[in-house]
Amino acid sequence: MKILISDSFDASLPGKLGRYGEVFDDQSRLPEADVVLVRSKTKCTREYIDRAPNLKLIIRGGVGLDNVDVDYAKLKGITVRNTPEASSIAVAELAMAFLVSIPSLLISGHMTMVRGEWAKKELKRTELYGKILGLVGIGRIATEVAVRARAFGMTVIAYDKFIPESPHAEMVTFEELLTRSDFISLHVPLTPETEGMINAKTIARMKPGIVLVNTGRSKCVVESDIANALNSGRMRAFGTDVWHSDPPEWDTCPLVKAPNVFMTPHIGASTKENLLRIGEVIDRIIADFAREE
Repeated sequence: MKILISDSFDASLPGKLGRYGEVFDDQSRLPEADVVLVRSKTKCTREYIDRAPNLKLIIRGGVGLDNVDVDYAKLKGITVRNTPEASSIAVAELAMAFLVSIPSLLISGHMTMVRGEWAKKELKRTELYGKILGLVGIGRIATEVAVRARAFGMTVIAYDKFIPESPHAEMVTFEELLTRSDFISLHVPLTPETEGMINAKTIARMKPGIVLVNTGRSKCVVESDIANALNSGRMRAFGTDVWHSDPPEWDTCPLVKAPNVFMTPHIGASTKENLLRIGEVIDRIIADFAREE
């Protein structure tokens, strides 16, 4: 078996997978590969798949499969797997980091100190305690967020088209979530229904001063509408780890220069611990695949 590691994983992974065959990261050897391991950078398009006549298995280390043409892979007889259970804690902790740091003014406090300013009177924090967090989607990651938010004394409500009940949140309609929440965190896959679901119309139904966090899929929000809401003060802050492209188009992305945007470079799943967990899941997937072969 020949295994191509196409993106960055934990450095121990090649050694772990060596017992299954040859492991390499030379992209020019894609035509030889039986198995390809990707994260977010590699796009497994039709053209990519057609360049790999021996390919039998694609494993995406992460939650979604947006960067894999799953239907075309299946048409070609290629199995597609991912590792959704591995990344839940890492992404949930980043979402909580946004939720904690934004009302606590951590970045503003730090930057004023760096400039030699003592802004004790100017910086007025607010608390999470007693506030309402709305989770759009209540899958693995959002559930971990809910557990942590409730520990902060937040009331957690959630909307999910496919999950009617959760022990960790009060299930509500999307409309009710928009109107009740003080904070909203997005945790849905990108589908025709969710694309652009946060836009000028839905923002208008939110509370003034809403804080929005997105560690899910970037195209679930309309960037220009978010920027307009921030510029007008309708939205208090937007925390995002995800972008329409990695990296964003610095000159054209409206969020880069908008006020009160808190940005990270798509690092939600990039904890040391999570990369180890992803490697463990990949090992199991390949072991099962080898037995079936």
